[in-house]
Amino acid sequence: MSEISQSKSIQKAERDMSGRITIRTVAADAGVSVSAVSKVLRNAYGVSDVLRAKVNASIEKLGYRPNASARGMRGRSYTLGVLLSDIRNPFFSEIMAGINEALANTPYQPLLGVSNSAVGVERSLIDAMIDRQMDGLIFVAPRMLDEEIDAAARRIPTVVIGHHRPQAMHFDTVNGDDEAGAEHAIDHLVAAGLEKITHISLDISASEDNSVTAHRELGYRRAMERHGLSRHTDVHYAEHSPLARNLARNLLKRSDRPEALFCWTDSCAFEAISAAMELGISVPQGLSVIGYDNSPPCDLAQNNLTSIDQSGRQLGMESARMLMERIEGRQKPEHLLVETRLIVRGSTITASGHDL
Repeated sequence: MSEISQSKSIQKAERDMSGRITIRTVAADAGVSVSAVSKVLRNAYGVSDVLRAKVNASIEKLGYRPNASARGMRGRSYTLGVLLSDIRNPFFSEIMAGINEALANTPYQPLLGVSNSAVGVERSLIDAMIDRQMDGLIFVAPRMLDEEIDAAARRIPTVVIGHHRPQAMHFDTVNGDDEAGAEHAIDHLVAAGLEKITHISLDISASEDNSVTAHRELGYRRAMERHGLSRHTDVHYAEHSPLARNLARNLLKRSDRPEALFCWTDSCAFEAISAAMELGISVPQGLSVIGYDNSPPCDLAQNNLTSIDQSGRQLGMESARMLMERIEGRQKPEHLLVETRLIVRGSTITASGHDL
């Protein structure tokens, strides 16, 4: 019997027995072992490009779809849980795009849960995802206590974005350099001759000192001190971005109103710009505004927002890569800090005193 005939016979036998294409059918069609197909499906280390191309060609030709329930019973479901603290933040869509890009040529599929920054919901989502035999979790800006994140990471491979814990042993972290990013923002405003620079941050608990907002505030305070502007250090807190408009409006009504607002996120900065427009204050001539994240809406003409870029797509890609490595057995923690950069647009005056 020829190799082609044998392959067809195996395929037919597999179809007759199960009613669907199996991993053995794929192996026979590609002319490789079942274990080789399994390695490609798991994106295992050491798989050659030639082998991967051969197996993927057979998978596409045969229309093979792995049986998720069977894989779950074997200890691998190839699903990853992604926990977002706030689905309204446009920056998180960039993180998800990076996660999807990293998983595109793997058997893994991300499943999304949204906590709305509620710690109780985060706990429930973690339990639900573990109960559904997901292989790993990515937390995006969690609000849980450090010990709760540690406890979750002991149960399931975990990577955390937006939480600075370089000493953590049970999970990996991926962050932008938030302190440096805040300093970039203040340096830019000071170079334009501004001194009365107010920082609007998120209202967090004292236990959340590892959060991105806490680190951005540290960078703001350090830069103000470095420039000899400690007397103008002024930090105000809003519970979430929609409330930032009221806060900004109140700040701008003061007789000693700020010359610039550095906002902890782009969403907050958009609210600040809206408040300025309502009060008839021009941006940037009457008020400079800087956001954080460089999310896609920053580039729209009506926003034209100067912002700190930390590459959400890269954060997402790196988190997915780390999580797959964790699932494959890596135990040594990895903590990645992504460099930030200032993207100057028309919401701030420049060093020459002119807006862009």
